[in-house]
Amino acid sequence: MPRSPEPPRSLHPWAARGSRTMGQDQTKQQIEKGLQLYQSNQTEKALHVWTKVLEKSADLVGRFRVLGCLVTAHSEMGRYKEMLKFAVVQIDTARELEDADFLLESYLNLARSNEKLCEFHKTISYCKTCLGLPGTRAGAQLGGQVSLSMGNAFLGLSLFQKALESFEKALRYAHNNDDAMLECRVCCSLGSFYAQVKDYEKALFFPCKAAELVSDYGKGWSLKYRAMSQYHMAVAYRLLGHLGSAMECCEESMKIALQHGDRPLQALCLLCFADIHRSRGDLETAFPRYDSAMSIMTEIGNRLGQVQVLLGVAKCWIARKALDKALEAIEKAQDLAEEVGNKLSQLKLHCLSEGVYRSKGLQRELRAHVVRFHECVEETELYCGLCGESIGERNSRLQALPCSHIFHLRCLHNNGTRSCPNCRRSSMKPGFV
Repeated sequence: MPRSPEPPRSLHPWAARGSRTMGQDQTKQQIEKGLQLYQSNQTEKALHVWTKVLEKSADLVGRFRVLGCLVTAHSEMGRYKEMLKFAVVQIDTARELEDADFLLESYLNLARSNEKLCEFHKTISYCKTCLGLPGTRAGAQLGGQVSLSMGNAFLGLSLFQKALESFEKALRYAHNNDDAMLECRVCCSLGSFYAQVKDYEKALFFPCKAAELVSDYGKGWSLKYRAMSQYHMAVAYRLLGHLGSAMECCEESMKIALQHGDRPLQALCLLCFADIHRSRGDLETAFPRYDSAMSIMTEIGNRLGQVQVLLGVAKCWIARKALDKALEAIEKAQDLAEEVGNKLSQLKLHCLSEGVYRSKGLQRELRAHVVRFHECVEETELYCGLCGESIGERNSRLQALPCSHIFHLRCLHNNGTRSCPNCRRSSMKPGFV
């Protein structure tokens, strides 16, 4: 089990200060008061109430619950480093309680904190810790959320087969437990997955399914679920070239993000707005939106988001024939992409670099990026095992087999294969006969 880092002294579970401590009932009342304030968008007041509970309450279960509230609140505000601090303290509180359910929940929060900070290997490690804990009552409820967080981390590392396996496992949890809220979140992640591998029909289908779930079951849900589905629909509509629909969905998402002070979603919407304007050829309007998105992404620590912004900026400079400025943006993005381990971004950046160096007539640099591009294709396994062509070069309909390997739908139809060619090849290893 990975050892959590030492929490800051001021947040330690036994650091209750003040002349009078809160009992169990008063702790519950104050947690509920904070929740009511938070739900009415009085976030800072809610944080103040919950922080006071941490300072004064002697009730360990109450303290655990309030730490969970603080983790969630800081996540939605994009204060990911603070989120991580509270998740660390929550683990120590769970250990004091000696309760496996609490330990599972706290490790999940630690995994999510690292996911938000683009520490994807750590996320996967903490998710595996969750899955390795002895059977708990919370396991059935939280197992799907663990699989979702692990899938998001695998996607962050461009490990597409493992990401899809995790998302499908999370969907099974959602269906088996009638958890429409979890299903909504998984559908949004699947929308992002298919946007990245360029099956734009599925990239739109899944967030539309999420929006349906919000409409059918989401009366008492947070508006963030509607905002999240609208954002992913906006991304897919833009990729499909339906820019009016993309703008409409993005505006709806941004409106909710502004109402709720959701900084991470505001940054994503600004990036989407910039991409829409770039797609329209309106670079003058795109640039300031990229700048605003970059400012928030940097503030909250979303390094993968920063890579996406720099990719868009580089494409704008290429459109303006400002190749040196494009290379400057590409180099910054490449450093960040390598730092977080996102192979797909590295692949895209090598592809952009190829074009720039070809235009400049610099053959040595061009060849180096061609080599790295093909290495990235191999590392991400982004090619169809039937026709050998790259997946993700252009919009095409894809089909995943039960093993989660992906192929062109047309290739599966043409070949009529019943077993996975990729799995078949990997099982034919040399050995002693």
